[in-house]
Amino acid sequence: MKVWKVCCAAVAALFFAGIAGAEDGRPAVPRNVHSAAQAEKKQEGQKAEEKRPEMVEPLFVKPLTGIERGRNDMNPVWSPSGAFIAFERSRGDKKEIVISRPDGSVVVTIYFQLSEGSKEMKFFFPGLFEEVSYNAGVSWSPAGDRVVFMSNGGEGNYDLYVREVSSKATTTATTRLTDYKGAKNGQAHWSPVADRIVFVSGRTGKGDIYLLDIVPRRLTRLTQGGKPYLYPQWSPDGKKIAMIHGSNENHDIYLIGDMTKPAETTKALTTWPYDDLRPMWSPDGGKIAFYSNYNSAGDPKVWSLVVIASDGSDPREGDGLAAKVLVEDIIPDVERGPAWMPDSSRIVYAKNDKQEYNPIYIVDIKEKTSLQIKTDTKINHDIVCSADGTIAFRAQVNTWDQVFVMKLKQ
Repeated sequence: MKVWKVCCAAVAALFFAGIAGAEDGRPAVPRNVHSAAQAEKKQEGQKAEEKRPEMVEPLFVKPLTGIERGRNDMNPVWSPSGAFIAFERSRGDKKEIVISRPDGSVVVTIYFQLSEGSKEMKFFFPGLFEEVSYNAGVSWSPAGDRVVFMSNGGEGNYDLYVREVSSKATTTATTRLTDYKGAKNGQAHWSPVADRIVFVSGRTGKGDIYLLDIVPRRLTRLTQGGKPYLYPQWSPDGKKIAMIHGSNENHDIYLIGDMTKPAETTKALTTWPYDDLRPMWSPDGGKIAFYSNYNSAGDPKVWSLVVIASDGSDPREGDGLAAKVLVEDIIPDVERGPAWMPDSSRIVYAKNDKQEYNPIYIVDIKEKTSLQIKTDTKINHDIVCSADGTIAFRAQVNTWDQVFVMKLKQ
């Protein structure tokens, strides 16, 4: 799929592209597989088709809201408790954030506002690129009563804003958190335990990670380096940060082990020459899942799902890291990252299978076994799981994107 070809460049281009560099650390796998090996793999695939297990039958699969033509819904994000779900909705060039309950009833819509001194209506949550609809996404406060998001606010500068989302809210005001002219601020992630936000800013000329304590508005720079740091993610206990670091087509997974000593405790968890993207902590904090374009066929267009120990005890490169691959040839959901189930033992993903329209699977990370989930939907991606295991995802209906929700049997 062409859109996934550009995802690597889009990640770095968000805050400044760099020049990819070659490094050691490749596993002992040939870049071009011998024809005999390909034939053997094909035979194995045919046998696997004959032995394919039955699909997982969910309790239900349904659209979150009524299906309509003329709009696209995408990038769902559950609140911490699962009481609410936020997603983006676009109609033509107008975009808005919709926050609803799991039954689809809308709580609040964050949409348009006027530019200062102008009567022209501007969309409130715009994409960064005209040719690719890209948004930094929504992140929830620990109590699930506020969201932080990126917007240009109708004036062209990308900054972070906070909005109260409760239907009982007494105000609809949007509070601006950052105001730095000439630099993009985005990719915010709210601490799961405190009023603190980590985000990426281009104010240093590259992409660096910053920590914002909301109440005193205290800003702390966490990273220093020539290459961008992107997609910061808090650990479940709010003490560590996972992120990616690198340039263009070679990002690695990095960890800040102690937020009080970021410079001294920043270390690489991967160091091979492949592109590693979008680290996501398991709910128990013991593991980190991410996407990598390492695969046994040596094809940089094929993406894999990898899971490693969050403490850095697993190999950082070579065959040892290659052994941590769970599944190959998947659709990388760069907007949201790998979708952990609440038990920290399974991940839901979309398989890159055009004939089957990207079916949804669930993989057991210990056994490395995958089962397809019967959804009867097509072109699936943007998968996220709530605290109670309800799964939300994007699928296409009559060429228009819709958000669906489903629940698996125990």
